[in-house]
Amino acid sequence: MKKFAKFLVAACVLVGANALSAEVIKVGTNANFPPFEYLDENNTITGFDIELVDVLSKKVGFDYEIVNMGFDGLIPALKSGKIDMVASGMSATEARKKAADFTDSYFVTENVFIKRASDDSIKTKDDIKAKSVGTQLGTVQEIAIRELKGIKPVTMEDPITVILALKNGKIDAAVFDTSVAYGYIKENPELVEFHKEPDGSEGFSFAFNKGKKTELVSKINDALRELKEDGTFDKLLDKYNLK
Repeated sequence: MKKFAKFLVAACVLVGANALSAEVIKVGTNANFPPFEYLDENNTITGFDIELVDVLSKKVGFDYEIVNMGFDGLIPALKSGKIDMVASGMSATEARKKAADFTDSYFVTENVFIKRASDDSIKTKDDIKAKSVGTQLGTVQEIAIRELKGIKPVTMEDPITVILALKNGKIDAAVFDTSVAYGYIKENPELVEFHKEPDGSEGFSFAFNKGKKTELVSKINDALRELKEDGTFDKLLDKYNLK
């Protein structure tokens, strides 16, 4: 009887553990933001953020499912419960903090302004007055260009669409975060940087619906610190040329 009781207790613990591990965290991302999230040659979502989520899932102990959607729809999807977490190069702005809980920042960037190398009319930020400036919808960079006086802000759903518009002369300049801007400049020698400035945010963080996953946020913060201390984080930065 005692053996049976011990077996019953052990079985209950096992069921409880399986119940906890059965929760799948739906991770929302916008896979048009290389090198943080993008579709590889096999049409698989990959990138720095995606690999970091994978490492964190193993370290913290959760299963996850990646959900691809438009960047501007990520916070609404978080609030409605369609996703549980955002991993998409998202900056923890004051406005977003009202709707979501953010982890500690894991990557800090700046706003980089780019133009066509052949456009001699733009040499400094002051030269974009009365010109059209594009960026991705729903980003910190959209906030930045809408605060500029005298320009024509243009927003598009995907960064690549902005780049194509710039190359084809449909807009005069574009603004992206450091890593994305330099990635496009490297791939498109006809584009050059002409200005760089702080983006006004605390940097990229993972987001969760406010008050819903506070324990998980704390565990991820602890895991991020450990990954930075043991060198795992630096290896990921090196892999995606983010240093």
